[in-house]
Amino acid sequence: MKMKLSEYLEELKVAGMVVAYDLNGQEETLVTSIMYDSRQAIEGGLFICKGANFAEEYLESAIDKGCSAYISEVCYQTRKKSGWILVKDIRRVMPILAQKFYMTGSRRLHLTGITGTKGKTTTSYYLKAILDQFEQCRHRPETAILSSIEVYDGKERKPSVLTTPEAMELHRHIRNAEDSGIDYLTMEVSSQALKYQRVRKLQYDIGIFLNISEDHISPAEHGDFEDYFLSKLSLFKQVDTACVNLDCDQAKRVCQASQLAKRVVTFGRNEEADIRLVEAKHRKDEIVFRVRCDRFEEEFVLGMQGEFNLENALAAIAAAYVYEIPAGVMREALANVKVSGRMEQYRSKDKKVTAIVDYAHNKLSFEKLFHSVFQEHSGERIVTVFGCPGNKAYNRRKELGLIAGLFSNAVYLTADDPGTEPLDQIFREIRPNVETTGCLCTCVADRKEAIFQALRETEGNTVLLVLGKGNEGHQRIGREVVPYPTDSELVCMALEEYNRFHLTE
Repeated sequence: MKMKLSEYLEELKVAGMVVAYDLNGQEETLVTSIMYDSRQAIEGGLFICKGANFAEEYLESAIDKGCSAYISEVCYQTRKKSGWILVKDIRRVMPILAQKFYMTGSRRLHLTGITGTKGKTTTSYYLKAILDQFEQCRHRPETAILSSIEVYDGKERKPSVLTTPEAMELHRHIRNAEDSGIDYLTMEVSSQALKYQRVRKLQYDIGIFLNISEDHISPAEHGDFEDYFLSKLSLFKQVDTACVNLDCDQAKRVCQASQLAKRVVTFGRNEEADIRLVEAKHRKDEIVFRVRCDRFEEEFVLGMQGEFNLENALAAIAAAYVYEIPAGVMREALANVKVSGRMEQYRSKDKKVTAIVDYAHNKLSFEKLFHSVFQEHSGERIVTVFGCPGNKAYNRRKELGLIAGLFSNAVYLTADDPGTEPLDQIFREIRPNVETTGCLCTCVADRKEAIFQALRETEGNTVLLVLGKGNEGHQRIGREVVPYPTDSELVCMALEEYNRFHLTE
């Protein structure tokens, strides 16, 4: 149901956000859409002026297309007369507008929010698999997900652009899920989404805290680790039940903050954990592990390699425990789940090369992945292909360079969303850290060529690690998002070439 512009104004007044306003006689105008992208502007729309890259020309364009008013922290002198509302904090205003426009305040969905430095996506898909299995047993629809891989809300299924969407998109997906009769929505909650208020008006049934390690430290993201950490911890203000990993770094502080929730359920190897991992062993391409809690003691099989994935599986089990899903449903779902771009393994026909594609892109994920590879591929050479993004997370350039150089026999640096920063500059900041460990380092600008070259130059039994992009089908180059093959597709192409060459030798 469309509402009048004056009703949105009153909502913002109640929230204490309005500084000044002039609706220019548009009080009774029905708001047809709310947007911050002028390309989406329509007649009767309400335009939001936000973002570091905002330009007045975007507002002029939106008004030209028929927007009746705009909301901003700054008053602009527009060519055409327009209604306007001046607010204290545009980021706080956006979720208020989104919730009112999409009428999502009734809490009909069971919302699960997952945060942490590593493992959000994998945990999301583990939990979704369990919830889907549960819903299938009840003849209910597939559950919804908002992840860094894809968005599915019952009406839309598409690749994602942001880990956590902006408030308007987020509430649209919630509205779609509710209208589709879906009962559960699982979503990743990034530190940026928490810091910049994208999820502010949501109350989660469950909030999962996986782990914490220094990341996303840059002028455009978080000024320091404390800002990053506190942003993550703020999730607990919005959850009914907190699920906390007792094995994570800073566990004491995380547990203290989790008391903001109404209930806390812990998981991990720690003997005090409510959902406790008591045993784990590797078997071919899967992991068998036993979990004990007050409700069951059960053996699970995880159909994905990587010791670190046990943490993600335990988190999903903890959330399913809170939702009172039977252990048998959990067991069946986890045995069959795969996550695109996460620990995907491919082998050459001569069995000499194992290629692993993984989204690992920060210190914590690199450490856990290399530890797992050392355990599972003892004695084999390790060749690593990776890069670092432009204009952000500058700490990764030293940390990832040192870790990759320390544990690899050879490293190939390549493009990973360089954006507007020159790729040569990124290479210059990573390469010395690789080479200080004594590791051979080669820079290849084109990601496809880097993977092909790394595979062509393999010797003997080798594990080829292609890290950082996972299943992402694009590169951020300049200010554009350019379509590009996924790492999985590139690895498959490179292995085809390898197989043709070695089978004809």
